[in-house]
Amino acid sequence: MVDEPILVLAATGGQGRAVTEALLARGAGVRALVRDPARGAARELADRGAEVVAGSLSDRVSLAAAMRGVAAVFAFTTPFEAGPEAEVAQGRAILAAAHEQRVPHLVFSSVAGADQESGVPHFDSKARIEAELVSGDVPYTILGPTYFYDNALGGAERILGGALDLPLPSDRPLQQLDRADLGAFAAEVLLNPGPYAGHRIELASDAPTPADMAAALGTALGRQVRHVPVPLAAVGDPDMHAMWTFLNGPGYQVDIPALHDAHPGISWTGFTDWARRTFAGAR
Repeated sequence: MVDEPILVLAATGGQGRAVTEALLARGAGVRALVRDPARGAARELADRGAEVVAGSLSDRVSLAAAMRGVAAVFAFTTPFEAGPEAEVAQGRAILAAAHEQRVPHLVFSSVAGADQESGVPHFDSKARIEAELVSGDVPYTILGPTYFYDNALGGAERILGGALDLPLPSDRPLQQLDRADLGAFAAEVLLNPGPYAGHRIELASDAPTPADMAAALGTALGRQVRHVPVPLAAVGDPDMHAMWTFLNGPGYQVDIPALHDAHPGISWTGFTDWARRTFAGAR
C-alpha cells in the first residue's frame, strides 16, 4: 500500500465516486477534489476518511495544489457542461499541473473508441488529450470505458413503464461497463502502477443486445419490458447522433474474454446482475 494519498478528480461524480469507493474499500488514502466541500456527497467522503479539497478541472492552480505530494492521480474530463473545446482545456490544465508537481502516475479515464477516428465530438476531444498525455513526460495509464450500464437510468421512467428506448437494432450487441468495475480496475492500476504504465486499456463488463437488456430489466421488475428502437434521425443532439451512428457502425472493439481472463480479480458484473441490483424493490 502506498503511503501518500491518491488524488481523485471530480470525486463525487459518477466515475470519480466509483474510484473513490474502490480505493477506500482497499484501505488507501484518498484526496478527493470536489467543487464544493460543503455539499452532502463531499461531507460523506470526509466522514469516511477522505481528505476533501476544493478545486476545478479547468483551474491549473487548484489542480496543482491538490496534486502536491500524491502517489497518483485519477483524472477525468467532461465535454457535457461546456463542450469539447472546454474538455480539451480541462485536459491541458490537468496535464500542466501534473507536470508541475511531477506526479508519479496519472490514470486518465478516456473512452473506448477514442483511437478509432470515430468523428464523435466527445471521443475526439478525449483523443486530443490522450495525444498530449502520451507525448508529455508524466507517467500514465489510459483507461477507455465503454457505454455505462447506468446510462439506462436516464430512461428509468420509461423502463418502469415497460419500454427500453435505444437507437440500435434489437439484436445488436452493445459493449457496456459497470461503474463499480471501472472503479475496481482503476484502483488496481493506481495502487499497482508498474504493469500498467504506458498502456491504454479499454474496459467492458458485458455486451448485451437491447433485447437482452429488455429481458433482464423485465426479470428484475417482474413485468415485461420491450426494446423500442429509436430512429437515428430522432437523436437531435449532434454529439449523441454521432455516437449512436458509431455504435451502429464499427462500435467498440474490446476483446471482452481476453480482458476478463487477464484480470480475474475484477468482478466484471453482467448486465443481468446490474439490472437486478439496480431495480431491486422497484416492482
